[in-house]
Amino acid sequence: MSGLGCDRTHGRSGSAQIETNKFQSTLPEGSDRRHQQICGASLRRRVERPHHDTSQVVHLLKIPDFLFVSILMMWYVGVVNDENTSMKGGKMSIRLEVWGENALFSRSEFKTERVTYDVMTPSAARGILEAIFWHPGMRWRIDRIYVLNPIRFDSIRRNEVGRVIDIGKIRTMAEGRGDGGAIYTAESIQQRSSTILRDVRYVIDAHFELNRAKMSSTDSAEKFQSMFMRRAAKGQCFHHPYFGTREFPAEFQLWQESGDPVGFEQGHRDLGYMLYDFDYRNPAHPAPLFFRAELDDGVLDVESVEVRS
Repeated sequence: MSGLGCDRTHGRSGSAQIETNKFQSTLPEGSDRRHQQICGASLRRRVERPHHDTSQVVHLLKIPDFLFVSILMMWYVGVVNDENTSMKGGKMSIRLEVWGENALFSRSEFKTERVTYDVMTPSAARGILEAIFWHPGMRWRIDRIYVLNPIRFDSIRRNEVGRVIDIGKIRTMAEGRGDGGAIYTAESIQQRSSTILRDVRYVIDAHFELNRAKMSSTDSAEKFQSMFMRRAAKGQCFHHPYFGTREFPAEFQLWQESGDPVGFEQGHRDLGYMLYDFDYRNPAHPAPLFFRAELDDGVLDVESVEVRS
């Protein structure tokens, strides 16, 4: 290494001597020798100044390209090949794991006393997804609900009010006439029994359909799915999702496993008729829709069920 350094030094000194001789040959014949020496020394200092290693500059210029390729690969692996998203029949599907201490998916055939369904209804699952991300140009469709924890019931008593506020009185109050029919809990409080679920955990397998009439030119299925995945990964939501009633909040995260979720039991279980969703084609009078719910190996498949009003 020292020999190589000496060669470089001698090479630069030799070049400096040549440049100095050329410089001195261009000076007028009457120039003072002292002046020639000063000019020659100044030129040697400029020539012998260490050269900058341009390879470092080239290397730095290549960093943005490297970062761009890395970001592109991260996007490809994290979005296109994400285990939580897949393409099934041309549909973008997602899997979301939800859990909570209590749940109450009220049966419509019971009036005063609240009794829950055995498992989460598709409409409740849709409500959880919409709490995380919703857009007028999309509608969530539930494909399957994986029941991970055993079905356990419990009975509780809760304080509720005996009536609801009349919507007509609210309009009157908004116009400055009347008190809006306020309800005072001390006067109308009632205790009601509720049959609820304990320690629930599900995995929602769903996809969404697009409504092009309510989408802008910049909207797309990929954009909607990316926004949902980002919000679900960060725990963001428009309002906190819940299991049937707001008293029973639901926690959520993207499904982290590589394979399909495994239900809590093996075999077949007939759950009877269950609420599927509401038909909102007439917003003033939404009609309930029902289907025959069957649990196979702990999985409620609702992708191709027959829905009745």
